[in-house]
Amino acid sequence: MNSIADGSVIIQTSSHSVLSTPSWFGEATLIVEHLRKQGVLSAINERVRFARRRFGRYEVIDFLAVLVGYAISGERTLEAFYEGLQPFAPTFMALFDRDQLPARSTLSRFLAALTQEPVEALRSLFLDDLLSRPLSKERQTGDLVDREGFERVVFDIDGTREAARQRALPQTEELPPAFRRLDEVCAAGYTGRKRGEVVRTRTVVSQAHSYQWLGSFGNRGNGLYRAELRQALSAIGRYLAAHQLPQERALLRLDGQYGTGAVLADLAGFSFVIRGKEYAVLDHPLVQARLHLPPDQLQHRPESQLVRSLYDCPDVPVGSLGVQCRVVVATHPAGKKKSRVGVTRCGIVYELFFTHLPQQAFTASDVVELYLHRGAFEPALADEDVEQDPDRWCSQSPSGQECWQIVSQWVWNLRLELGHQLEPTPMRTTEFAPAITPKSEQTADSPAPASGYGPPATATSWKVGRFSGKDFALQPDGTLCCPAGKTLHPTEQRTEHDGSLRVLYAARIGDCRVCPLREQCQWHGRETTKPRRVSLLLHPLSVGSAPVLWQDWSRREQRRACMRLLRRQRVDITLEQAQSPPVPSSPIFSRAQRAHYRLSFAERLVRNARVSTAGRITIQLFGMPDAFSNFLGLPTQL
Repeated sequence: MNSIADGSVIIQTSSHSVLSTPSWFGEATLIVEHLRKQGVLSAINERVRFARRRFGRYEVIDFLAVLVGYAISGERTLEAFYEGLQPFAPTFMALFDRDQLPARSTLSRFLAALTQEPVEALRSLFLDDLLSRPLSKERQTGDLVDREGFERVVFDIDGTREAARQRALPQTEELPPAFRRLDEVCAAGYTGRKRGEVVRTRTVVSQAHSYQWLGSFGNRGNGLYRAELRQALSAIGRYLAAHQLPQERALLRLDGQYGTGAVLADLAGFSFVIRGKEYAVLDHPLVQARLHLPPDQLQHRPESQLVRSLYDCPDVPVGSLGVQCRVVVATHPAGKKKSRVGVTRCGIVYELFFTHLPQQAFTASDVVELYLHRGAFEPALADEDVEQDPDRWCSQSPSGQECWQIVSQWVWNLRLELGHQLEPTPMRTTEFAPAITPKSEQTADSPAPASGYGPPATATSWKVGRFSGKDFALQPDGTLCCPAGKTLHPTEQRTEHDGSLRVLYAARIGDCRVCPLREQCQWHGRETTKPRRVSLLLHPLSVGSAPVLWQDWSRREQRRACMRLLRRQRVDITLEQAQSPPVPSSPIFSRAQRAHYRLSFAERLVRNARVSTAGRITIQLFGMPDAFSNFLGLPTQL
């Protein structure tokens, strides 16, 4: 022991090594103990089975233990994780009732040889564990309450990409073709803002009110978005069944990648809000006719100066399959730079939004705001990248990479669950959209009703045998066509006392004077000196007046509280050595016993099991609240 004394500070050094416990070890201890209490570790041993020819002494649970610790630790590489874990490897593996820690190379070979069957079993077990325990004691899920009081649970489905950079290799006739290690998991595709030559895409599903992950499904390149969407819908269906919710209660939010008629057919039975990319819908006569009428609403956000004019078009066929859908068209003037979304025509940017939400419960502005609220999903993905980064390359095989990403999402959900037990908070309610003012309180000077307009209507026949307004067809260019084939142009707009908007159309007097149908068209027949005029009435929609409410919990408060508590408290580990049992003489094995792959599953599992006589490990965690310790089934005093 050496000491340095200088003033009031005394520094002592020693050659005796005393390693400090990793900051994440206490969190790993509690999470693993929670999994053991819930029977998850035994379920993994029973249901997630994988056998290969030369498996060695390790089983699936040994490698999953490493991945769980890796996800909890937040280390950027497996090398850094192993370096910090190595002095405490026996203690860490003892948490899982295992004896030895697999080496990095052994883990790499296991992930490379992993097949899809055990990965799907692990995925199913991950969802079973999520659905087996409600997030709150009241079994609340969070809701979106529409203007008619109907409650919906919102799910976000989106894809994330991870790009990989590859070195350029010489290509000559003398050299063999280049072999890339990431060819099985990556392919050429859209990299977004990330730098790289190849990419892997995964589709993630999130419950938008609790921020729980429901699944992760990945593929090479740009992915197989329709196949991944079907897997996501299956996971959502299991969530609804576990909470005894009908399918009508689910509301899906998807980005423009899914905005085609073919995908809308896959979503049959679900309510959805999608940004559309079938811009041929803009040329449909129903849409063109609506675009030439006044907009239903004006929509703007406080963080932007952009003001969108919204046009609500119900029952419009979308795509080659002609799926009937409610289409909301949002327009705004084009800027100096090309718009990143939508299509620009004649200086106007057109955006499409597809939905099945009823007009009586959601206005056009509510639909657009609900889609733009998907921005709350991006911070959750950003938190995931900062805390765990599940897109990092953990394996060079698709199944190995999928296994790692499932474990990563599992740890996220467990932190969220423990955080709600550590700091339980009531579900918060936010006014997503304000209530609609009753018609009796709206003034005639208001530019438009807060609920939007219904389909255009005309007056009935005012004289038997004469043409009425319904005989004048509305054209895609915004004009009316009379029975004689002449055109009536809009001349005036005025607001009625009940909030309706009257649009007046008039024909040319020259067309009316020579028209052979003048006697059936005008009141005084040929004696009339004025052209024919027709008015269209846009009546306000009958929409529920209640506000739209959003009920959820904080995205990160509980999860971060759990991580802060478990990473700032002291962790003491004591290993009590017991007398080693006498070493038996080496038995004589048969050839069948030497062939590891011929052993039964129970025999393979016990090869790396921790021997109970090897000693007792005592782990003491400080700063644990009594209620939190009771929930985990831990003693408050050791």
